[in-house]
Amino acid sequence: MAEDNESGGDLVEEVPSDTILEQNDAVEIDETEVTIWAPEPKGSDDVLQSSIDEWIEGVDFNSTEDVPIPKRLVDQVIGQEAGSIVIKKAAEQRRHMLMIGDPGTGKSMLARSMTDLLPADSLEDILVYPNEDDENEPRVRSVPAGRGDRIIKVQKEAIRQQKAKSQKVLLLAFGLIGLLLFVAALQSGDIMTLLFGGFLLAFGYMFIRSRLGSVDESRIPKLLVKHEQGDAPPFVDATATLSGSLLGDVRHDPFQSGGMETSAHDRVEPGAIHRANKGVLYIDEVNLLRLEEQQALLTAMQERAFSISGRSERSSGALTKTEPVPCDFILIAAGNLDAIQGMHPALRSRIRGYGYEVYVNSEMPDTARNRRRLIRFIAQEVLRDIDTVREIPHFDKSGVSIILREAQRRAGRRGKLSLRLRELGGLVRIAGDLAMEESAPFTTAQHVLMAREIAKPLEQQVADRMIERRLDYSQIVSTGERVGRVNGLAVLGANSGLSDFSGIMLPVEALVTPSQGGGGKIHATGGLSDLAKESVTNVSAVIKKLTGKDVSDYDIHIQFVNTHGVDGDSASITIATAIISALENIPIRQDLAMTGSLSVRGEVLPIGGVTAKIEAAAKCGIKTVVIPRANMQDVLLDDKYEKMVDIIAVDTLDEVMQHALVKHSDKASLVERLEAVIDRLTPSNTSVTTA
Repeated sequence: MAEDNESGGDLVEEVPSDTILEQNDAVEIDETEVTIWAPEPKGSDDVLQSSIDEWIEGVDFNSTEDVPIPKRLVDQVIGQEAGSIVIKKAAEQRRHMLMIGDPGTGKSMLARSMTDLLPADSLEDILVYPNEDDENEPRVRSVPAGRGDRIIKVQKEAIRQQKAKSQKVLLLAFGLIGLLLFVAALQSGDIMTLLFGGFLLAFGYMFIRSRLGSVDESRIPKLLVKHEQGDAPPFVDATATLSGSLLGDVRHDPFQSGGMETSAHDRVEPGAIHRANKGVLYIDEVNLLRLEEQQALLTAMQERAFSISGRSERSSGALTKTEPVPCDFILIAAGNLDAIQGMHPALRSRIRGYGYEVYVNSEMPDTARNRRRLIRFIAQEVLRDIDTVREIPHFDKSGVSIILREAQRRAGRRGKLSLRLRELGGLVRIAGDLAMEESAPFTTAQHVLMAREIAKPLEQQVADRMIERRLDYSQIVSTGERVGRVNGLAVLGANSGLSDFSGIMLPVEALVTPSQGGGGKIHATGGLSDLAKESVTNVSAVIKKLTGKDVSDYDIHIQFVNTHGVDGDSASITIATAIISALENIPIRQDLAMTGSLSVRGEVLPIGGVTAKIEAAAKCGIKTVVIPRANMQDVLLDDKYEKMVDIIAVDTLDEVMQHALVKHSDKASLVERLEAVIDRLTPSNTSVTTA
């Protein structure tokens, strides 16, 4: 396959499919990137400045049906070049792996791909036999794949033949006894003796026959792990499994005596670690395993064998413990960044010492190569459900274009594409469902845009309801001017694990009153987190330095109107502007909103979720939004919002005041004082900015 230059390219296959399959069968391990369609043209790794709509017109495909899909699963992984190379090395050397990163970025897909890359290795069947010396310690044997089932069939056939022979002998013996009994009854003429004796003979025959059969069958081994010749190495997902399911268990026997008990070896059940022998054991959210389970997992990794015993102390299975059962698996543990804190130190040390640790990407550069990868991702998502009840139509160019723009938007930074592909995949499927409902031949931009409205996260739905409610009760002020009141901006769902922020307006009001009894205090309400409270403290220090006023002479009241649970410090410039306005009695424009963090030197620092915040301001009727200059590269507005608001980038607090305060006799002097103090505090930054 070859692709054109940065502006687009033909998606044409040059490598025959037979050749690709032969290469896959060989599983050659190299360090070349495996997540691309073909060798890329020069310049394909440069970040593109052209818009999605312009770029996609140069790509020669009509729909995602024309996009070639790699055969191997590892080649279908998007944007995880380092992880793909490491997974190949780990498969070659049979090393363990720990993958940490945001949810929905391809960790499980990388793990599943390892089974395609593992070297050819002989799988094993595992059998458990009764132990003549100690029935509570069953014996364990390993045989080549496919032989375990044959061994059991041979033993069952031998026992069947032996049972048939024994039953013939038994039947003959009881028949002779019955004949003698019949002759004796005829000679004596006692019919009752004949009937009673016949009943005893029949009962004895049935009892002895059943006992002979049960004794023989109890000696048949149990097949714990079964494979066939030519099977691929197993992949076992042990995520969220309980102790018995992970490490194996011995079932409880309610009939423990009286000839009705079940042999101990027949009650042994394999765990995920045993079923993953010679293959891959995948555990997501590994920190959710209890420490004793992690310790047992570590033992299994070290010894490559682990005995199965009853996991419940109240069960009769607790008396049984098998010989060590083979469990030579490759562990791939995964989780979010906080998973490291809950891991057993020895388990992580084992992975680090005998394997690899990978921090997966959450975004990738917005290059021609990566845009094509996302097109292939859409094709893969459609192909996944082909010929099922969940089948959806392929995407045309317009639908692909909107998905690519959504990947830009969800990355939150210009020049980046989001790798939160599970969320993008959800958008793809909802858009496809809408197209199926209309019986459309392709999924178009209209379907994707409708899906965006349907697939809003809960936080965005809450934010929309809050904005609607505030507008109904006139709690949002977007016109006129007021002293001490500023329209701030915030996001909901910043810590929800989602890549798509949900913006909301956050009005902040400040009131300054003379301190009664000396020692002025700052009172902030609104359920502020510790970080938000610290930002209020930092703002008070900035105001002392910049305004020259003794804040201790005043009580400053700060209210986050109609909000609760404010987190982060992105409202720092909002708080500072409200307090300075109240101190100096200078009104603030209400058609303006702002967001940004503030250093103690008066510099405006970048924040997150800037696009969602600007769009929330536009929904509320705001005309101008002030943001940190460093965030200008992160603004990726939808077309409908671009003409609704003007965006002003600022570096320092005096610039914020210049735009936020209305014309006033004291405004010029205040801005000049702030500018002079900030210049003294940050001479280097100011000189660079000015230049």
